[in-house]
Amino acid sequence: MSRRSLEGQVAVVTGAARGVGELLARKLSARGARVALVGLEPDELKRVAGLLHTDCDHWHADVTDHEAMARVAQEVKERFGKVDIVVANAGVAAGGPFLDSDPVAWRRVIEVNLVGSAVTGRAFLPVLVESRGYFLQIASLAALTPAPMMSAYCASKSGVEAFAHSLRAEVGYRGVRVGVGYLSWTDTDMVRGADQDEVMAELRSRLPWPSNRTYPLGPAVDRIVAGIERRSAHVYAQWWLRGMQSVRGYLPGLIATVGQREMRRFAPRLEGVTRGLVGAGGAADEKGRAPRR
Repeated sequence: MSRRSLEGQVAVVTGAARGVGELLARKLSARGARVALVGLEPDELKRVAGLLHTDCDHWHADVTDHEAMARVAQEVKERFGKVDIVVANAGVAAGGPFLDSDPVAWRRVIEVNLVGSAVTGRAFLPVLVESRGYFLQIASLAALTPAPMMSAYCASKSGVEAFAHSLRAEVGYRGVRVGVGYLSWTDTDMVRGADQDEVMAELRSRLPWPSNRTYPLGPAVDRIVAGIERRSAHVYAQWWLRGMQSVRGYLPGLIATVGQREMRRFAPRLEGVTRGLVGAGGAADEKGRAPRR
């Protein structure tokens, strides 16, 4: 599929204060897009806005808050006149055994990653219909394969993948294209935060190549930008993820067998595994989230 110029396009990026969201906003701006930044860290959003090359603005909002996101969508439309691209990128993660997990943190992963993506879609789809635009849902390797100690994250990313596929079937005839972006372990605050836990880091290091590597952020985001330019249905931030689609049906059984062996090995050390949200983004979410409705 041919690429479309991003010059003059209006792109909304959630979770834009750091990591994938920040660099994506910067690269979209460098290609001429006007950018609306959405997140929970107003000071960080202001910092990112100061790095952009084009007209931009930022909004402090919790993606799980229907009223707040509806307001943001209205204000972005008023500010820029249209919306062409929405990237549902906001996400958090928590690790550790499900049986001993913090139920509040576990639920928050589902709320931000899955419910927040749906809230974002609900808020912005009317303006995307007007522009015949593009909605990109950021998913993960976790949507393609399950993993022990990551039940909330895997459930949420499998959920957003299915949500995006359903949405594509619903809104395609109205001119809106919908894509799913897949990333493996990428060098962000979230991944670095997870790796601070010794057990989680060691367990990840025992995954088969190439899924045991941490990949640089820049090339991953370049691939996402290329996917946006093409309005792609599937965007793979690492080259090998495309091949995972053909074998994903075999992975749950394989992971169950290998995972049981590894969990037995790590069982004496599981007591000290981090239970809450990981990384600087997780800390920001705990500090800045909206009251539960």
